[in-house]
Amino acid sequence: MTPAETYRLLADRFEDVVAATPEDRWPSPSPCEGWSAADVVDHVVDTEREFLDRVGFEAPDVEGLDRLAAWHTVRDAVQAVLDGPDAEREYDGYFGRTNVAATIGQFYVPDLVIHRWDLARATGQATAERIDDDEIELVREAWAPLGDNLRQPGVFGPARDVPDDADEQLDLLAFAGRAA
Repeated sequence: MTPAETYRLLADRFEDVVAATPEDRWPSPSPCEGWSAADVVDHVVDTEREFLDRVGFEAPDVEGLDRLAAWHTVRDAVQAVLDGPDAEREYDGYFGRTNVAATIGQFYVPDLVIHRWDLARATGQATAERIDDDEIELVREAWAPLGDNLRQPGVFGPARDVPDDADEQLDLLAFAGRAA
């Protein structure tokens, strides 16, 4: 799959969970310590907007929109960049020279997978909590080169211990500091 196709697929899956969140569940605590379900979606919207702005694109205005509309607006803006020639635009990233599509693939695509799980867990959407094997592999491959850089404040806390017989999803979530 191309970066644009991967983002589209995972953005759709994230959007499904946002759309299915009952209004009374937005204040529910999430697996992200100190964050509510609403905070999870706000984080995804804000970080993707900030990225677009940081690399020279106009970040869409989401002020006054509900969470689903805000997510949809930002998602469409990111998708438009990935679908066009600017996906290969180079810039100096935190880890050296890179391009827009590579950054989205390494950071924002895995974010959609993990935060979809966070949101599903926080809002009682048990069927949406399953991370499929392809997603697990995609996230692991994206994060592999980052090493301990993922353990910075505001990214992930320490990895959690899992039993030796833990499945791949539990192992990935524990790596991301989640207690599943």
